[in-house]
Formats: sequence, C-alpha cells, structure tokens
Amino acid sequence: MVESTLRLDSIFGSLADATRRDILKRVARKELSVGEVAAPYRLSLAAVSKHLQVLEKAKLIIKRRRGKQQVVLLAPAGIKDAATVMKQYEAMWQQRFDNLEDFLRKNP
Repeated sequence: MVESTLRLDSIFGSLADATRRDILKRVARKELSVGEVAAPYRLSLAAVSKHLQVLEKAKLIIKRRRGKQQVVLLAPAGIKDAATVMKQYEAMWQQRFDNLEDFLRKNP
C-alpha cells in the first residue's frame, strides 16, 4: 500500500509540471532523442535532463540507447496507473452528481 501511494505521488508530482506534461505528449506520438525532446524549450539541456529524470523515476518514460543517442519513449504502465486512480475518482463524483440530480428533481 505504501509503495503504491509513493508511486502515485511520484506520478502525479511529475504530471504537475507543464513542461513534463508537454514532453509526455510529444513522446507519446513517437520516440525522440534527448536532443529532439529539448529542442522546442528555452531551457538548458541540463534542465531538460532533470525533467526527464523525474519522468523516468515516476516510470512514465523509458530512456534507452540507440547508437550514440539516448532516446525517450512513453512507458504506458505508469500512465495506466494514473488513469486507474482517476477513473475511481470519476466514478465517485459521477455517483455524487447523480444523487444531486435526483435530489433536485424531487425538490424543485
């Protein structure tokens, strides 16, 4: 349980940053080299590397070697864990909205 909570904290902490969310969106489309990941940002390569480390620690991306380059690709398992939690909250809130709708219909 504690390990699962720490993993989710790491995932959602990673997703709290706009640059990291954008990186995830881009690597979800295709595998990119670290240089390609860094290109559109007005950040140093070191800063982008730190963002990649955070995402890798949260198991949202995988870095691997392709020749002399390091490439980055999406790790679907981490995204799936986050989606599972969000679906649980969605179900809870949907039930609450349904209850409110019933109440409002019965008490105009």
